[in-house]
Amino acid sequence: MTRTRPLRILGIDPGSRTTGFGIIDLIGREPVYITSGCIKTIPNDELAGRIGIIVRHITELIDQYRPNQTAIEKVFVNVNPSSTLMLGQSRGAAIAALVLRDLPVYEYTALQVKQAVVGHGKADKKQVQHMVVQMLKLSGTPQADAADGLAVAITHALHGQGLANKLGGLNIKGGRLQNK
Repeated sequence: MTRTRPLRILGIDPGSRTTGFGIIDLIGREPVYITSGCIKTIPNDELAGRIGIIVRHITELIDQYRPNQTAIEKVFVNVNPSSTLMLGQSRGAAIAALVLRDLPVYEYTALQVKQAVVGHGKADKKQVQHMVVQMLKLSGTPQADAADGLAVAITHALHGQGLANKLGGLNIKGGRLQNK
């Protein structure tokens, strides 16, 4: 009897100082927690040093946990152009690490992630943390950035190539996830 490996999803919430990540398996229709955490860059380090830390740590995660698919949060335009640029560079570093390991990369906006996990796009970080704990049946609350990484992975399980396809899919309309 051939046993197929469950869908393993690495979710990433990019940041120039802290990049959150979460890894889940999709077993049947159930998202199952594997691991989560934060990649912290060195404060006041040069851009190249920060990017190097992000790429190395994401590559190590991929090598250790062997995800089948990856999802990353899209960058939003911030009031501060310098912060937006730094965030985009961190996100690019994460995507480069994923692409170098030949993994498919799916992208979701913060609105899509909050809508999928909490039910509305204006949710705050504490609401996202709470729902991640509930959905994954965790005994403790992950740090906010790690919870965001898990939320990105859950969104992909619900919307992307995971659970949504098994349930007939979801549709995005007006920035909200809806059943087809």
